Amino acid sequence: MKVVIFGATGQVGRYLVQQAILMGHHVRAFGRNVHELPDETHLLEKIKGAVFDPGEVFNAIKGTDAVLSALGGSFDGTDKTRSLGIRNIVEQMKASGVKRIVALGGAGVLDHPEGGLAIDQESYPPEYIPVGKEHQKAWETLVDSDLEWTFVCSPDIINADVSGRFLTAVNQLPEGAKGHINAGDLALCMLQELDRKSHIRERVGISAV
Repeated sequence: MKVVIFGATGQVGRYLVQQAILMGHHVRAFGRNVHELPDETHLLEKIKGAVFDPGEVFNAIKGTDAVLSALGGSFDGTDKTRSLGIRNIVEQMKASGVKRIVALGGAGVLDHPEGGLAIDQESYPPEYIPVGKEHQKAWETLVDSDLEWTFVCSPDIINADVSGRFLTAVNQLPEGAKGHINAGDLALCMLQELDRKSHIRERVGISAV
């Protein structure tokens, strides 16, 4: 496939680029610092741009088969990259006719066993609420669209390579969740979801085992 990766130079984005190329996909890596990515393969196309710019995002998406979003930012709620970035990506996907997106979210927007979302529980760590609300707005944007989306929702991300030791569950954290996940495993899961298309318009919880 030809895929565009937003947030390509971030913690998870770098693993997405690396693994997507290993799988044989043609990758358009979009971001502000894409010059930092290695020039090792003809399968990689670097696109320097801003995720808030409609024209730049449209041009990056046009002609691709699917979108991968690993947008990040600060945790204090002042950074709107996650929510507003996804909004622009969704708008430009509609304009370009591309339907499939796998996006990275947070575990706070997964269902809680006692009802409601995890972020709405009294036990939810208050320091994660601002970034959790950003993930929630991004998810709601996807829900309101007619796109074929999958929202992979992670707990704490460790900057570590693929181990292959992780569990997933639909709309909730998997039973026995450890509360963390390797960035490499998270990228692998997102690419597997892109390939399998088994969780269209669903959230996927993930955790290390």
